[in-house]
Amino acid sequence: MLELQGIPVSPGVAIASALVLDPDGYRIPRCIVPASDVEGEFARLQDAVDEVAQKLEQSRLETTATAGSKTGDIFAAQLQMLHDPRLHSELQKRIREDHQSAAFAVSSVLHNYATALQRLENPFLADRAQDVLDIERQLLMQLGAVTRQPLMELNESVIVLSRMLTPTETAGLNREFVKGFCTEVGGPGGHTAIVAKGLEIPAVVGIGEFLPVIAGADCVIVDGDRGRLIIDPTDEVLDSYRQRAEYRRTLALRLAEQSQLPAETTDNVRISLNANIEFPHETGSCLQRGADGIGLYRTEFLYLSSEEEPTEEDHYEAYAEVISQMGGRPVVIRTLDLGADKMGHGKRAQAENNPFLGLRSIRLSLRNLDLFRPQLRAVLRAAALGDVRVMFPLVTTIGELRQARMLLNVVAEDLKESGVPYRSDLPVGMMVEVPAAVITLERFAAEVDFFSIGTNDLAQYTLAVDRSNESVADLYQSSDPAVLRLIQASIDVAELTQTPLSVCGEMSSNPARALLLLGMGVRNLSVPPSALPRVKKAIRSVSIKQCEEIAERICKLESARDVDLYLMDRLADLAPELVMQ
Repeated sequence: MLELQGIPVSPGVAIASALVLDPDGYRIPRCIVPASDVEGEFARLQDAVDEVAQKLEQSRLETTATAGSKTGDIFAAQLQMLHDPRLHSELQKRIREDHQSAAFAVSSVLHNYATALQRLENPFLADRAQDVLDIERQLLMQLGAVTRQPLMELNESVIVLSRMLTPTETAGLNREFVKGFCTEVGGPGGHTAIVAKGLEIPAVVGIGEFLPVIAGADCVIVDGDRGRLIIDPTDEVLDSYRQRAEYRRTLALRLAEQSQLPAETTDNVRISLNANIEFPHETGSCLQRGADGIGLYRTEFLYLSSEEEPTEEDHYEAYAEVISQMGGRPVVIRTLDLGADKMGHGKRAQAENNPFLGLRSIRLSLRNLDLFRPQLRAVLRAAALGDVRVMFPLVTTIGELRQARMLLNVVAEDLKESGVPYRSDLPVGMMVEVPAAVITLERFAAEVDFFSIGTNDLAQYTLAVDRSNESVADLYQSSDPAVLRLIQASIDVAELTQTPLSVCGEMSSNPARALLLLGMGVRNLSVPPSALPRVKKAIRSVSIKQCEEIAERICKLESARDVDLYLMDRLADLAPELVMQ
């Protein structure tokens, strides 16, 4: 058994066989073969080399006949690489002496060759790296180590193990068969983590290099509560985790019984408890769990989950579906938050050294009006169907907000002149995600209808920590006293100016931290659908006075660790069944 520690980003326990993906999406059985099987493994490699050589020769002949010898010579060069004596010598050593599987040896050796070529200053030699990788893939396919089926076409339960998963890749996971995932890199506030929560897939990221040591694990456990990956667990550990999974299942059934009860404290203070969604299909889960509305509709995933750039009609249909299903409940649509670790179909004009500090969110939208206008038109049209509000992300200056509102007004005039139905009095809000916005929030209050604190980015920019970087994950804490002071300052301005305020960042999805927010004065929370039952249970277990006592005590603590330890102690006292043992 091997136990590895990472960063928990999506709660839950998953037990299944491992599906290991290398950085290129290959399925690589990373195993050591017994001494008795070494010669058989080497024979498999030789057969694979012969098969690939025949296919390359066939490609050379066919290409030469149709496109000329110069083009056909591409395959002749690959054949020469395939038969390179040094390559065969190293592969033979790895299999016969190191007892590596043929697939693992091929992947390791050829990837090393390709990397070495890519680092050369000679452009011609660097380009040959792609030929090496092509040979690698063909050999792996012959060895049966590369699955031709994409993740969406799985037919058995798996846990995906990979160096990384992008938000787009995560959004495309087949939830029926992908029971969890773990990655070598990533941080707790990255958008991959957010998508994992939206899909309700247990996930752990930022484990560090672990793929080379998996050695063909038959069974793995993802502990999304504690941030653990357990490879080939013992029977005792397996039984323990099966019991935990059963406890979570029975707890979910008990919490489901209160799903349609109001999120109301023991002293009868009503809390508006809404849901964050990425996809229209999540609305069913939100309603089933008693959400008061949609507090954050992350529309960029309309971009990231499609192979083509969405049209105005694509936007409109997605929004209309959510609005219709919510049946008159409020729906807050956030405009595109592309950029940083979420890119759509458009490419950057140039590489950015610090994309989280670069052209993203509202900045990107205001620079790309062909991208922004169709969305605003769709929002205004959809707003005629129900209780809809629009919200702009990552607003830093008054100028940005005014420019966005002006464009919204221009688009509304266009719709009016065209006779297209739309809502003229659409409430407009802004995300409070950067310290600059907090410091000048009184000025913004005069120009918006509501605020929504995004604790993910607010923590990132306050603490100067890339929230997707596992190397500094220990510093990324929304419960840090500095972040809490900015949240409190925002709440104070909202109360002073009588501007409605909600918290929609991941901080609010933690039941213990949610109690702190109530004590600080927040009365509107928006959380992932999976967090609704637990947060509601926490709310219904306390009084506002108890929450205010928690907030008062927190003000005297000096570190995020102290804050979280205290909050967990209080949650254990007030709602013990929510604290996993």
